Amino acid sequence: MQYRTLYSKLEKHLQHKTYTILTGARQVGKTSLLKKLYYKLKDESEIVHFINLESKEILKLLDERPDNVFNLINIIPKKRLEGKTDKRIYFLIDEIQYLKDPTNFLKYLYDEYEYNVKIIATGSSAFYIDNKFSDSLAGRKRIFQLYPLSFNEFLEFKNHQEINEEIGNIVSEPNYHSQYGLNINKLFNEYLVFGGYPEIVLEKDFEEKKWLLNELKNSYLRKDITDAGIEKEHKFMMMVKIYASQIGNIVNKNEIANTIGLDNKTVEKYSHVLEKSFHIDLLKPYYRNVRKELTKMPKLFFNDVGLRNAILNKFEFPFYRDDKGALLENFIYNQLRHKHDPYSIKYWRTTEQNEVDFVIEESFEQGYALEVKWKCENFSNKKYKKFENAYPNFPLSCLDSTNKEILIY
Repeated sequence: MQYRTLYSKLEKHLQHKTYTILTGARQVGKTSLLKKLYYKLKDESEIVHFINLESKEILKLLDERPDNVFNLINIIPKKRLEGKTDKRIYFLIDEIQYLKDPTNFLKYLYDEYEYNVKIIATGSSAFYIDNKFSDSLAGRKRIFQLYPLSFNEFLEFKNHQEINEEIGNIVSEPNYHSQYGLNINKLFNEYLVFGGYPEIVLEKDFEEKKWLLNELKNSYLRKDITDAGIEKEHKFMMMVKIYASQIGNIVNKNEIANTIGLDNKTVEKYSHVLEKSFHIDLLKPYYRNVRKELTKMPKLFFNDVGLRNAILNKFEFPFYRDDKGALLENFIYNQLRHKHDPYSIKYWRTTEQNEVDFVIEESFEQGYALEVKWKCENFSNKKYKKFENAYPNFPLSCLDSTNKEILIY
């Protein structure tokens, strides 16, 4: 299996008693990671069992009573009050949201068999997690989110490990001349068009990539709509298309409500579903002076640029596109998200419309800021003096499509 950066964190968390919950969009690779953990534990001669809850028989069994899970392995561990068993039992559960009450299932097993049972589970949608995983699991679980492939992972999946190494050389040595320059640009353009869903990255034919992305849009996005109980699917898809055309922009939900003929509350609900199904992220503003800087409106990005392009049916290569600057900004956000806690990534804007694309707070009131341009040749720091004077601990720089450091965030 190809390398995913999240795997090492999941592997490390196996030793902890808190349960491991892996979330992310459909088709992003959660089951593959779960199976990789399964084979690792099996190779280490641990007691481990893989459970797929798409099996109706198993689902019925576990819905009846949580400790029916031990019927699957014919082993009953000691309860927490009886002490630790010699060997822990690992249950790897795919699609745990299919249970009628996943919160009760996990809470019961944790409270009864705290030391002796470890559960690693996947869930396709945070929409389910929010509604079915109540606060009673506080302190009993840790949630990990799996994103579409970063550009580094994209190169690994395409067996271009040597290019990953080369990019590091280019960034660390300003005068370094790479033999892979043209190939890097070609792969970068491919990523900007088709994104980072694993199946699509592995497909070599561009027409087939388009078909797969459209299938993702037509099947899995609509499944999220159905599961969320959305009744006006046509209106929802209209809003999705508007959002796709506004990446990198401030979202004015009042304006969108008027455009598609919905009330503000419904637009808010639709946005919530898109967020909790891992299709979009809404960035909050960074501010110190609330009166002058605070705007409640978030800034919008898609979690995968390929899906976003499919929604708009725009598959031209970036150089020929009028939205290439916004596409690059979305890409950089997706890269930053792999490096930083998403909650630490914000944008800055004043009531006078002065704006900085990204403000990343690495520690209290310290970090760095980024302005994104397709070409930085016309970038002038004078335009950003207000930000630089207000936030000297956030040095500002410009990134464009020629900066190879954007490829290794």
